[in-house]
Amino acid sequence: QVQLVESGGGLVQAGGSLRLSCAPSGRTFRAYIMGWFRQAPGKERELVATITDSGYTNYVDSVKGRFTISGDNAKNTVSLQMSSLKPEDTAVYYCAARAGVIGRYNYWGQGTQVTVSS
Repeated sequence: QVQLVESGGGLVQAGGSLRLSCAPSGRTFRAYIMGWFRQAPGKERELVATITDSGYTNYVDSVKGRFTISGDNAKNTVSLQMSSLKPEDTAVYYCAARAGVIGRYNYWGQGTQVTVSS
């Protein structure tokens, strides 16, 4: 069973930075894509950023220019460098991994809280 574990969340003032990391605690598999999602209270879960095994990255418009995703899909490690944080970035952030080109994400972390104060 693949288990993903996030770390690096916390409380930061608006304009500050945080770095989230995700690593496997069990066995690994070669993921086609790894991503970061977030869910704020009362809102739908949102895909924030993804990285494929070839290094192609994609971001939701609201974080472009502020967040950077990096990782090693073969090792199931992925990080999210977040800068110029805004109060609206407050959410629980989850990492996830998917083996295939399409379909659901196969594995998820337990989430880490990011709180940005104004």
